[in-house]
Amino acid sequence: MTSTIKVKTTTKANLTAAVHGLEQNFTKKHSAELVDTVFDIMKRELENGNKIKISGFGNFEVRDKKERPGRNPQTRQELTISARRILRFKPSQKLKEQLNVNRPKSVVIES
Repeated sequence: MTSTIKVKTTTKANLTAAVHGLEQNFTKKHSAELVDTVFDIMKRELENGNKIKISGFGNFEVRDKKERPGRNPQTRQELTISARRILRFKPSQKLKEQLNVNRPKSVVIES
């Protein structure tokens, strides 16, 4: 027996609607501007190499990866993977706990 899990993607439009629903004094346009502003600030801070720490949620950090040797898995041809910047997200302990609230805990059976 197999089960299908439906994954819902949250978009900026969903976030805007949520902000509008929580704060009735905001127009939809104002809510959209607020969400856009928060994301713009986050992007700017990350582009400048700053870390973002959101208490109870997690940390965002840009890391530099050096150029390194690699291989095309299909052709086995060796190539060089270029240097790049990557975004790393590390969830907070509080978020991890909230995500696993309804998960059964491991049981150790001793014999």
